Amino acid sequence: MLNILLVTFPFFALVLAGFWAARRSMLPLEAIPGLNGFVLYFALPCLLYRFGSTTPIASLLDASVVGVYVLCALVMVAFAVAMTLNQRIRWNDASLGALVAAFPNTGFMGVPLLAALLGPQAAGTAIVTILVDMVVTSSLCIALSRLDEAEGHGRQAMLDAGRKALRGVVANPMPWAIILGAVASAWAFTLPKPVEQTVWLLADAASPVALFTIGAVLARAQMRSNHPMPMLDYVPVVVMKLLLHPLLVLAVGSAAIQLGVPLSPAALTVMVLVAALPSASNVSLLAERFGADNGRIARIILVTTAAAFFTFSAAVSLMT
Repeated sequence: MLNILLVTFPFFALVLAGFWAARRSMLPLEAIPGLNGFVLYFALPCLLYRFGSTTPIASLLDASVVGVYVLCALVMVAFAVAMTLNQRIRWNDASLGALVAAFPNTGFMGVPLLAALLGPQAAGTAIVTILVDMVVTSSLCIALSRLDEAEGHGRQAMLDAGRKALRGVVANPMPWAIILGAVASAWAFTLPKPVEQTVWLLADAASPVALFTIGAVLARAQMRSNHPMPMLDYVPVVVMKLLLHPLLVLAVGSAAIQLGVPLSPAALTVMVLVAALPSASNVSLLAERFGADNGRIARIILVTTAAAFFTFSAAVSLMT
């Protein structure tokens, strides 16, 4: 366990450093969008391309991983919505809450962390889960979040939300970086040396800057959320994310293997650890865009990130 904590500590320490820098005004809040832009449009796509291009194409096209992970994501969204939807928390807040319950922080934190723990071969499975969460989980939750509007505007509101979610996926450089990396892997294509070195340098910057930015984003969300909040509004979702999600993936994946699905134990280990990651920090931006209670979403992300230092390390200890 100590060896695992020695690996995970620097990753969570960088998140804490970003949080502290923003809270102490060492990092102006106005600078956070710039950091986000650098990670989202430059460093992280280069990191995903590097992992994709150096991963065997079979790992990136593993239908067993896709099937099991999609099923678990759908179950998590349905369960989270059913457990939180009430007179106060309507479809918009319940759906975005379900998204933080089912969408791990795989891109900003999971890929580099799992590669450090399990080796570069773990990146292929993690990248597959990123595509599922961006295309399926996010689109579904955004569409469900428009059901409050649909009560007055019918199906058109949901269709508009679905189109907006798909446009967001198309405009996101991460899936394109993954696709280009997969194509490069399939064709054994390598970039010209100067270009490759540039891409690799940006990829090396992705992990530290992304983790620092996560902390700054969480600090900003906490500083802007001043209203008191009952623990029942966010603690159950924290438990769903850190405990129920990985247990569900483990149970469904193990059952699939028993039924003869060609899912490798190594891939299942990566999927369980992906599910054990804290909630994706970019859901806070979606909550702002769609008018949900961002204070609640930010608190869930903050608590899952803090608690994951212990729960994720425990999951790694049990799974490896």
